[in-house]
Amino acid sequence: MRILVLGSTGYLGAHVAERLRTVPGVLVLDGGRRPGAGVPVDLAADSTGRLAGILASAAPDAVVNCAGATGGDPVALAEANARGPAVLCAALGRAAPGARLVHLGSAAEYGPGTPRVRTPESAPTRPLTPYGATKLAGTVAVTASALDAVVLRVGNPVGPGAPVTGLPGRVAGLLRAAGPDPDAVLRLGDLSAFRDFVDVRDVAAAVERAVTAPKPLPRVLNIGGGEAVPVRRLVRTLAETAGFRGRIEEQGAGSARSGQVSWQCSDITAARSALGWRPTYPVEASLAALWAAVTGEAAPSRHLESDCVT
Repeated sequence: MRILVLGSTGYLGAHVAERLRTVPGVLVLDGGRRPGAGVPVDLAADSTGRLAGILASAAPDAVVNCAGATGGDPVALAEANARGPAVLCAALGRAAPGARLVHLGSAAEYGPGTPRVRTPESAPTRPLTPYGATKLAGTVAVTASALDAVVLRVGNPVGPGAPVTGLPGRVAGLLRAAGPDPDAVLRLGDLSAFRDFVDVRDVAAAVERAVTAPKPLPRVLNIGGGEAVPVRRLVRTLAETAGFRGRIEEQGAGSARSGQVSWQCSDITAARSALGWRPTYPVEASLAALWAAVTGEAAPSRHLESDCVT
């Protein structure tokens, strides 16, 4: 089975490609716009015709689209997150209409959640940011296509290699810089929001199951931890894991998104039913692996058969 992973050098893409390489009989094709990509693809700029030619040469049985942008101006976000999936669907329809497409969406597409209520795939989508809106546009392009396609709506990914563009990776970097200094002060914005964190390795496992599932899948499946985690708890747990001895101060209102979206938690029942998937890493294990990756140390084995989701 030939699987083309687009965005294979990114945070999610690298974990997905690594996971798929362990599946017997699978050949992973690395796709992306960075130099050295085995299949050179730039979804933000390639024409449908050029991309169709590349796909025809690659002859994939499945395509996993991990490419996208989490930051930048609205134009850059639209090019990567909205245009990219649209041109990919059009090109696949020409070059490999029988290939399965697994596209990574985002829980940001939902917008504000209702406190103490898990959000199902049938919930209204009301994104409040350009990122969420462009990711939703990409999802619509995929779900409206005639392809054998599924969108995995991913919560807040955390775990080894988390980038500094996200809160866990940024805090880990700050903790590394602070070291054991008891007078160190970590100044962060408001941490009162609740988020659904999911280990990046569990996301990769969900992708594997979606790619190899023998039958057509629902158009959209939530992939999350299934638990609303207080962001303040996440930061303090990471600080404890790092042996931080200083102070954490919350200053200001934090990000605009945190103020507008105070609660997010995904209902992952459908993914369990369709994929036989559930998260297996509790947040504490994800943070331990993140910190171990930052420091270059081995993380303790805390992989669980998840009883952390109720």
